[in-house]
Amino acid sequence: MMADSVTMKIDGLKELADKLRAMGPDIEKKALRASVMAAAKIVRDDAKANNLDDTGTTDRALYAKYIKEESAENKATYFVGVRSGKKERKAKRDAFYWRFIEFGTAKLSAHPFMRPAFEKNKMKLVEAIADKISARIKRFEKSGR
Repeated sequence: MMADSVTMKIDGLKELADKLRAMGPDIEKKALRASVMAAAKIVRDDAKANNLDDTGTTDRALYAKYIKEESAENKATYFVGVRSGKKERKAKRDAFYWRFIEFGTAKLSAHPFMRPAFEKNKMKLVEAIADKISARIKRFEKSGR
């Protein structure tokens, strides 16, 4: 059975966590969310660039969304996915067939674009998170708030 999500965990960042905590909970939360969103956008944009749907529907249906229920004080969770369903059909963003492209069918070979978007960009994701957090810390230290 295939997993329907991918989790990336980075250990060994105690000093960074201490700096973020020193910024205060509100700024810490904003810095964390902004940095993880930057990484989510990399996955979303790469998936857009590599999907085979030439109608543009899948591009419009791809999104990155903050998941409050899965997030915590020191954890930001974003979901990168493809909209499909009744609501999206009305909005012309229903790409229900994305899974046929991603996983293939009996008559269509698979042309994955979602899974590779994460797999090939793992280091870029870490760098994007680090860069965004670093910029937020520098801005905080410069302004003193």
